[in-house]
Order: sequence, then structure tokens, then C-alpha cells
Amino acid sequence: MSIPVPTGGSGGCGMMNTMPARLTSLHRRRLREVWRSAGWPAQDIVEAELLAAGLLERLHDASGRCTLRVTDAGIQTLVESAANNRAARSAHETLVEQVAQALIREGRIAWRGLSLRAQVVTDEGEGWQVAMPDVYSVRHTSVAAYLQPVVHEIKVRRADLLADLRRPTKRAAYLDMAGAVYYVLAEGIGRADEVPPECGVMEMRGGMLETLRPAPMRA
Repeated sequence: MSIPVPTGGSGGCGMMNTMPARLTSLHRRRLREVWRSAGWPAQDIVEAELLAAGLLERLHDASGRCTLRVTDAGIQTLVESAANNRAARSAHETLVEQVAQALIREGRIAWRGLSLRAQVVTDEGEGWQVAMPDVYSVRHTSVAAYLQPVVHEIKVRRADLLADLRRPTKRAAYLDMAGAVYYVLAEGIGRADEVPPECGVMEMRGGMLETLRPAPMRA
């Protein structure tokens, strides 16, 4: 989201310019924190960018202490962000349900939001991590060797997909708990070649799930 920055002062002591600012999830989170708090300044680059964009303003009391306040433009940004998040959650839950139902129709047992512990290797060494895939499924059998557990991770926004692809430890946890891992993408948010080759890729197209790249099956 690019926003034009107005010129002139705004009740505080900061001067704004006309350079556009790129709002990230970090900026939006900071806005929410200031909105819910007393507004004590952190004096970091995130705060500086929000001040320059006119989403925050600085105020000084009679003792010279500086606090931050969310401006009207900042409040509007918070409202729009909340609406976008609600829409994304709704789209995400819809696609999760579609994937789970498709797996059930195939005769598998599927769980949504199941927390599982996986063994992963990090820079600090080998350890355990709790992960919660969007959909976890196994074959309908009582024979352990035939269970064939599979993880389906659902993404409906490109930003969420790119953020997830930068988390190799999370992906390693999924690979540890399943014989195959699929990324299921809403139409148009990503390409199969952007997803690491150890994972398969599916896409929802016109209400139908299509496999863009099969996931490698492991024991």
C-alpha cells in the first residue's frame, strides 16, 4: 500500500514531506500498539517512517515529555487494515475447508488446526518445535505403514506466501511430520517455481483444486 504524505505540520513537532511510504505489517502492528498504549516513543526507523507518513504525530506536555498519538489518517489505516485482515481470514478459512472436504471425499481423515510436535535442525542445533498445519490428513487405515500423512498449507495472499517461504524451520517441521507437503494457493498469488522443490503446489482455479507440481513422497 503506497500512501501520499501531506505537507505541513500537524499539532506536534514533526515536519512531513511528500515522499510516499510503503506500509508493511510491521508498520501496521506498531500503529496498533500506539493506539492501545500511552504512546511512549521508541525512536526507531519504523516510528520515524510513520511520523513522516503522517500516521503518527508527536505531542509534548507541559514538562516537555514527548508522546505519540495516532492521527486521523492513522486511524483510517487501522480500520482498512482490520477490514482487509477479516476478508483474508474469511478467504483463508473457506479454502481450508474446501481442501479438507476434498481430502475427506478421497477417503482420508483430515484435521484442521492440529498442533503437532516435530524435530527440526536450526542454527542452535537439533530440537523440537510445535507446528500447526492448516490441514493434516492420513489415509483411512489402522496399519501405521500405510497412513501416508500429508500436510496442506493454505495461502490466499501473496504477502503471506512470501513470508512463509522465508521460514525454512517451519517448512522443516512440516516435512518431519508428513510424507508429503503441499502449498495450496489462491489463484494468481504465486508460481510453482517459487515454492521449494521439496514441496508440492496446488492452486484453486474456478472452484477446483489443480495440482501444479506433485509433492515428492517420502517414507
